[in-house]
Amino acid sequence: MAVQDFNSPATSIDLELLRLLARQGVLGPVPVLISMSVVAGFVSDQLSPWYWGGWLSWVALVLVGRSLILARLPHMEHISEKLRLRIAVALSAVNGLSHAMALLFFPLITDLQQAVVSMILMGISSISVVTTAGYMPISIAYIAPTLLPMSLLWAFNPNVEGWIGVSIAGMTMFFCPVLVVLAGSSFKMFRESFEIRQRQVAMNQRLQDALDQAEAASRAKTRFLASASHDLRQPIHALSLFCGALAKRPLDEKSRDIAEHMNISLQALASQLDSLLDISKLDAGVVQVNKQVFNLRLLAERLQEEFMASARSKGLSVWLDCPVDAHVQTDEVLFERIVRNLLSNAIKYTDAGKVQLALDIEAENAVLTVADTGRGIPEAEQVRVFEEFYQLQNPERDRSKGLGLGLAIVRRLVDLLDMQFDMESSDGSGTVVSLTMPVVDYVPRQEPVRISPALCWENLCALVVDDEVEVGLGMKALLESMRCRVLLADSTASALAAIECVRPDIVLADLRLRGSDNGIVTVREVRKAFPQIPAILISGDTAPDRLREAEEAGIELLHKPILVGELEQAIVQACELVEQEGVLAGRMPH
Repeated sequence: MAVQDFNSPATSIDLELLRLLARQGVLGPVPVLISMSVVAGFVSDQLSPWYWGGWLSWVALVLVGRSLILARLPHMEHISEKLRLRIAVALSAVNGLSHAMALLFFPLITDLQQAVVSMILMGISSISVVTTAGYMPISIAYIAPTLLPMSLLWAFNPNVEGWIGVSIAGMTMFFCPVLVVLAGSSFKMFRESFEIRQRQVAMNQRLQDALDQAEAASRAKTRFLASASHDLRQPIHALSLFCGALAKRPLDEKSRDIAEHMNISLQALASQLDSLLDISKLDAGVVQVNKQVFNLRLLAERLQEEFMASARSKGLSVWLDCPVDAHVQTDEVLFERIVRNLLSNAIKYTDAGKVQLALDIEAENAVLTVADTGRGIPEAEQVRVFEEFYQLQNPERDRSKGLGLGLAIVRRLVDLLDMQFDMESSDGSGTVVSLTMPVVDYVPRQEPVRISPALCWENLCALVVDDEVEVGLGMKALLESMRCRVLLADSTASALAAIECVRPDIVLADLRLRGSDNGIVTVREVRKAFPQIPAILISGDTAPDRLREAEEAGIELLHKPILVGELEQAIVQACELVEQEGVLAGRMPH
């Protein structure tokens, strides 16, 4: 038999009533049986135990049987709810008749005992209205066989003065319609309560459906952005590679100027695509927090100097108010990204006046504040500005104002670093943003002296794996301009074929190849032939699951489009390039 959850919402009022009867039926037998035992005690000296004991046993049997059957009725799904309610009405009638048999003892008991029996039956009748939610058929099924005969007994009781018996009979008869009216009111409230709960359930379901649709739309948006980002990054990446290769060739002044402007445009585009990537990384949970102690004052001074040029171009000044050193422990790179985005926004939306960067110590906490005299943020918009792609005062989607991801990234990074973030702003009165974190003691340590090796690219052999022909050719042109040898492949199988006769020094593989093939598989297969060979994954895919996949593989991941300097530095670090007597010595000797 299937167990039905009484806490789950009922589909009909009949089923809800059956559940109520099942719950209340468990509570009734004990107090009612105690009351009937009192009645049996009144006649125990005058009747044989076979009579009063048999009656009391019958009452107990009916009470327990009714309770057990009521408990099973909500689960009897093979029987219609209407029929199950009729069974409950019949059980109430049988229960009322068994209790009404106490009236047979009236001739044997005193007037006072008769009054006690009457009060017991009237009390049980009242309770039955409450415990059955006033369901009229059940209430009448109990009241009719108990109270109506009792009123007749009092009206024609020869042992009671006429007016007393008639008065009690009249009160009993008046009590019956009162109970019926109360039953009707109780069931009306029960029905209204059920309908309210049903509407609440329906509303909750609509809210859940709306939430599911919103989450589905969010996932679809993420997939769309990841797909669109990947498709856009591919040709831009190829263009960046060819532009880098072109810049390394001898050019006349005008051609070099064109190449430089192309490079600036590519850098701006790469920056916007990287903002999308940052959001995907944070949502994917693959951003690692590397906590270290650093001086906030030094960071603030460096950022003030960096943003001074862009502020002056708008006639603004960047004021720095950092009178003391303040050492904190957090991820310096991620924290710097937060402050950069805040400063960039402050300068972007301030038309006149100044942008101030201040550092204070308050109650063992360092408070870094970015304040501006700009346009401010209306109170109604102060939550929405932290949403992705939402920008104030940019209806024309001016590209110079970015994509509207800066504050969305700030909010995620603040949560990731677990620091206090406060913002005060009003329309036309500027904005003040504060970042608060504990101050820590700073113990200076001796850093080892690092000597940057001189670079040499001769004899470096790179295995480039990419299924996009233009990207592969662009990578080949760029690396050859650096005097590298290049092996081109478009799949894991062709990569393995390419290294049968030549041993590469590094693998540069696209993360997503054709079909089920991917760069992680390529690197693993190549490492079976050449263990520990350096490898770099290159991807235009920003989907969170792809980012987690690359993170779990433990292979360095670069994102398209890759700037020339970034690619050069990654290869240098991966291969540990040094120059020894004019010959390349890498980590992977030939």
